[in-house]
Amino acid sequence: MLEEIEAARAEADACSGKALLPDLDDAPDKPKRRPLPDGLPTEERVYAAPCNCPTCGGTSFLKAADKVVQVMEHVPASVKIVRHVEKRMVCRDCDTTVSGEMPTLPIERGKPGPGLLAHIMVAKFDDHIPLYRLSEMYDRLGVDISRSVMADWVGRVSVLLAPLILLIRAHIAAVDRIHTDDTPVDVLDPGRGKTKTGRVWVYVFDGSGYQDPTPGAIAYYYSPDRKGAHPADHLANFSGVMHADGYGGYVAAVHM
Repeated sequence: MLEEIEAARAEADACSGKALLPDLDDAPDKPKRRPLPDGLPTEERVYAAPCNCPTCGGTSFLKAADKVVQVMEHVPASVKIVRHVEKRMVCRDCDTTVSGEMPTLPIERGKPGPGLLAHIMVAKFDDHIPLYRLSEMYDRLGVDISRSVMADWVGRVSVLLAPLILLIRAHIAAVDRIHTDDTPVDVLDPGRGKTKTGRVWVYVFDGSGYQDPTPGAIAYYYSPDRKGAHPADHLANFSGVMHADGYGGYVAAVHM
């Protein structure tokens, strides 16, 4: 609701002309503008002054200070085709074929590159964008990727990521202290035409606050309910200190 109120206020200010006042940024109730971030690519557009004075028609001018206004612009996402060409040669002496070494593709004989697959996975699981909306977004770029095709890619990438997930979970189990919590999530229940409540469990290690050189990590688990057997299973190999809320289901996890 806060963002709706702020947007409505800005709309009202723009309609009343307040947004055009030069001293608006100095108003005590308006947040100060943050400087533009360093390191972004910069494009310069130069607007030349006229060669003739519009008042008297003169052509002799003195150099004045340039007016420079910097704005942050959005560059729309783009999709490109990468052609992997593996050069091959045949030895004249023994007919042995030699070739360059082409990188392994995430999906063999598939069309998506690793960058495209990473974008789809982050958009779906971190930004919570459904695949059918992603399909519409790619369609605006002139690329036809159906929801079913992306769903197939997501399944295959999930298998590729499984070893990494296991390593992260093993890392969490080996540290001396973790923080944990769980949160309810709505899960589709197609058989009933409704949703049911599942749980996402998170286990976090971050030693940066006390200069621990051990890399920080976050491990996620999903369960269809909130039974204490789930954290007990997740933490079967953990023997350190666990910071948690008062949920009784954690008791089984700490008394193994």
